[in-house]
Amino acid sequence: MTTTSLTEDQQALVETTLDFAQDHLAPHAVDWDRDKRFPVDVLRKAAGLGLGGVYVREESGGSGLTRADGVLVFETLATGCPAVAGYLSIHNMVAWMIDHYGDAAQRERRLPRLCAMDDLASYCLTEPGAGSDAAALTTRAVRDGDAYVLTGVKQFISGAGASRLYVVMARTGGEGPGGVSAFIVDKDDPGLSFGPNERKMGWNAQPTRQVILDHVRVPADRLLGREGQGFRIAMSGLNGGRLGIAACSLGGARSALDRSLAHLADREAFGRRLLDAQALRFRLADMATELAAARALVQQAARALDAGDPQAPYLCAMAKRFATDTGYSVADRALQLHGGYGYLSEYGIEKIVRDLRVHQILEGTNEIMRVIVARGLTEAFG
Repeated sequence: MTTTSLTEDQQALVETTLDFAQDHLAPHAVDWDRDKRFPVDVLRKAAGLGLGGVYVREESGGSGLTRADGVLVFETLATGCPAVAGYLSIHNMVAWMIDHYGDAAQRERRLPRLCAMDDLASYCLTEPGAGSDAAALTTRAVRDGDAYVLTGVKQFISGAGASRLYVVMARTGGEGPGGVSAFIVDKDDPGLSFGPNERKMGWNAQPTRQVILDHVRVPADRLLGREGQGFRIAMSGLNGGRLGIAACSLGGARSALDRSLAHLADREAFGRRLLDAQALRFRLADMATELAAARALVQQAARALDAGDPQAPYLCAMAKRFATDTGYSVADRALQLHGGYGYLSEYGIEKIVRDLRVHQILEGTNEIMRVIVARGLTEAFG
């Protein structure tokens, strides 16, 4: 990552985050993946650096950073482990949603523990029958006196079972996005349970499980925002979440590229270093160029989101699509450059490839990102 365009504060932020990634994430990433260990203790160390509430206002206990700052944080963290960085991005998305849409009591009660990562958070939108078509969700929340009763199943929930707090999208009204509301659900609420940990291709350093709501009764003051505002809240959160995942793809791919440079410098074939072969140098040049282009788009989208630009959702979708496709492609080519060693788990390259593959699916598939961008391009024509 070039730092010439960064402010002094951003340079210091990157340096501090990189030290953390190198000291606490990178040395353990392969073992966490193999053992399917969710390193909650390390997440709480990250919170000590302010990474549990990156976008949360300082008066609420957070770091009060911008989206432009945040993409630097998550790219840098992902050089150590994309799976752990990806969970931190999701946790921060939820914390921002509560800070932005919660009332004073919700912020006061929830945010200090979220920012310290004493409580972990999960985002519950996707369902077994409602993935990309999120407005078709069927989880229901029925008002019953001074409470709501939630019933339904959420699918592919990162952190499920380990998280204490769940922001759940449920239908309080009719069909379509206008009938959706958002609720804060606690792990100990009666009727809340979890499916088994999914066996996945990657992201093994964090749990992914169903969240099952069987007549979960929550007080009415757990409504986040207003009734009918849930879909807007969910999509607003995803704008930032997409930037976080895009940045994590950049970081994972950057690590793979750096490892490729070191590997090719160390290996010889036909009497000379592999790094001296022009064909391989050209591959490296293309990989670096594509990452730089993706980073520029992610940073442009982050600045647009910070500025409240009405085009920000489209730019976030562009950035998420382009950066996650590019990140996976670069990591895959890095594996090829390692030859047989790239296929061995101990070198860590195949883990990066597996971790980055899911980034093209989560926070909205890249096909849906194209739908969002195309809609932005064509809506003026009816």
